[in-house]
Amino acid sequence: MRKYPQLVALGLQIRKVREEKGYTQEGFAAESGIDRAYYGRIERGENNVASLNVIKIAMTLGVEVGELYPPVRVLGQAAVIQQAHRPGSPPPGACCADGRHVEE
Repeated sequence: MRKYPQLVALGLQIRKVREEKGYTQEGFAAESGIDRAYYGRIERGENNVASLNVIKIAMTLGVEVGELYPPVRVLGQAAVIQQAHRPGSPPPGACCADGRHVEE
């Protein structure tokens, strides 16, 4: 299964907040009504979590939705790492033959 670094960073942030609130993964999944296996995949960055589930997670944890997201600089670093590991991809900022910059 392909993991996107940004989703891994999101999952790690959600796990951090959950643990700070004293929930086990299993206990939290039961409390929130999210399937335990699905919730585990969210924390591991294996699922692109739906907005409604992010809201459900935030409400169960008693935090603002934004607290579940890592800082943009962390997500940006994850995007650069992903780009660097894409086979055959030029590095971000590289120029094409016609002089245009390659988009990230």
